[in-house]
Amino acid sequence: MIEPTLPIKTDTLYTLSKICWESSNWKQALDVICSEIRPYFVFDNLAVYIFDETHSDLEIAYARATGRGKNKEADVAWGESIIQDVVNKNQTILSEPKNDEKDRLKRPHLLGIPLHSKKAELGVVVIIRFGTPIFTKDHIKFAEFMSSQISSMILRQERETIIHQLNDHIQTLQIQDDFISTLSHELKSPIGFIKGYTTTLLRSDINWSTKDQNEFLQIIDKETDRLRDLIDNLLDSSKFQSGNAVLNIQLLRIDALLNDVVSHAKVHHPELPIKVDIRQELPTIKGDPHRLKQVFDNLVSNAAKYASNGPLIMRVFREPNGISIDVKDSGVGIPSKDLERIFDRFYRSEAHNQDTRGSGLGLFICKKIIEGHQGTINVTSNIGKGTTIHVFLPFLDSDIS
Repeated sequence: MIEPTLPIKTDTLYTLSKICWESSNWKQALDVICSEIRPYFVFDNLAVYIFDETHSDLEIAYARATGRGKNKEADVAWGESIIQDVVNKNQTILSEPKNDEKDRLKRPHLLGIPLHSKKAELGVVVIIRFGTPIFTKDHIKFAEFMSSQISSMILRQERETIIHQLNDHIQTLQIQDDFISTLSHELKSPIGFIKGYTTTLLRSDINWSTKDQNEFLQIIDKETDRLRDLIDNLLDSSKFQSGNAVLNIQLLRIDALLNDVVSHAKVHHPELPIKVDIRQELPTIKGDPHRLKQVFDNLVSNAAKYASNGPLIMRVFREPNGISIDVKDSGVGIPSKDLERIFDRFYRSEAHNQDTRGSGLGLFICKKIIEGHQGTINVTSNIGKGTTIHVFLPFLDSDIS
């Protein structure tokens, strides 16, 4: 039985064009269009072939069966027999059956239209009907109109993708430029101190007192540690970025680990008051104690830089499937525009005091370590009221007690 079709109205063409221009995904738009045009343009199969990156082979990028043969998609034609002719001749080609097969699936009418005007620069659209009705001149014109719309959608989506990639690339380059500038500052500072005080101690025309010598050596020692930490962060960052970092998983107690963090902080950041708030008995969990201590040492170090007036509070909670640790400072807070990117590699908030510049690697490394434990780390902040880093470490197996 021949399916009746309705004349195409101007409103319909406008609706189809609107779908094309408003969609950011040409395949999703084509799904909608295939349903919209059924009353006006009967077809059973539609396939879109796109050239690969080398422009040497056509690959099927979209295929939809809407009518007869829909449940036999593996057995029906998708127009492979005419696509090369369309490309070679750069024009619409209609191929009609030349047999009297009773099986409609073996009597396909194939209509192939070049994508991108009348030149097959992008690929080919193939529209298939099995049996009847035949494609009329009006049908062919409408199919060419739809192919031009598909071409426009594909080109626009490609351009949008390229623009997005360029913006990401520009942003990455800017971050890397900022990182190089920051790294230069970070390297020059400790190297300058080490060189300056070493040269001073080596002067033969001055006899330094033991007190002065000890003071200079303490500065050299502190700046050497600072330089070592920076180099360690660079190496760790590269390992995590490439996926080559290895975690040494073993049983540990979070309360004992945090006590070690506090003891370390009292030596290196004596001006920062720290409180660990644990109100429940905590089970042992599995993790890498060295790496997890590195995370919390880094969070304490950040608080000492940006919230040195304190206090810093670590609240620890037992959850049904893991342990949560909230690290809350009383600093100036982080602007909302920075919160989503605060864990990005090399990223630093412009709101940070330039006198406390860092490499922008610490929180990136923290995130990678926590994710390596199948956990999560995120941040909330209120300007003028402080920042809270939320860490969740799951139980990695059922035998943890």
